[in-house]
Amino acid sequence: MGAMFSDDSWIEDLALEELRMDESGVVDYFGHIDPATVIEESSIDFMNQLREKFEFFINIFNQARGNNYQIKIFKISNTVNDFMLFRNSLRLIFTRKSSDLVTIGFLSGNGELIPIKISRMLPEQAAPSEIRAHVGPFNKVTWQFAGEQIDLDALVKFYLSEFIRNSAK
Repeated sequence: MGAMFSDDSWIEDLALEELRMDESGVVDYFGHIDPATVIEESSIDFMNQLREKFEFFINIFNQARGNNYQIKIFKISNTVNDFMLFRNSLRLIFTRKSSDLVTIGFLSGNGELIPIKISRMLPEQAAPSEIRAHVGPFNKVTWQFAGEQIDLDALVKFYLSEFIRNSAK
């Protein structure tokens, strides 16, 4: 039987937390409402989801493209789960600057930021895009760009398309 809800791991976490409480004798009644903890967990999960989606589409692209000019994805050392895409000296870097801030930016082979146009309404920007966490009612964390909630699939499609077009030879 499949999962009833998209994110049902929280109930297993509660059971494990209760087991740890029984073993240690320490009770933390309010840890689940600490915004810092909620955002930290959400940012790690957000980056993992982002990377999984990029890996999925990169594999499809690389298979369709063949052996020439394949996109590579790398973890960034000494970080929790930052990563980057690489092809033809262009890098697209995803960094968790803090638990509530993820930045996305293009770097050329010589280390210069490459400006991109996010939409027709916004000016071209060379600085990395900032995706920020917002904690709403009931500790629901949403990720926002320029004050608007993002759609993860749209974000992946936009940045991967920009990366492919800008790294083509």
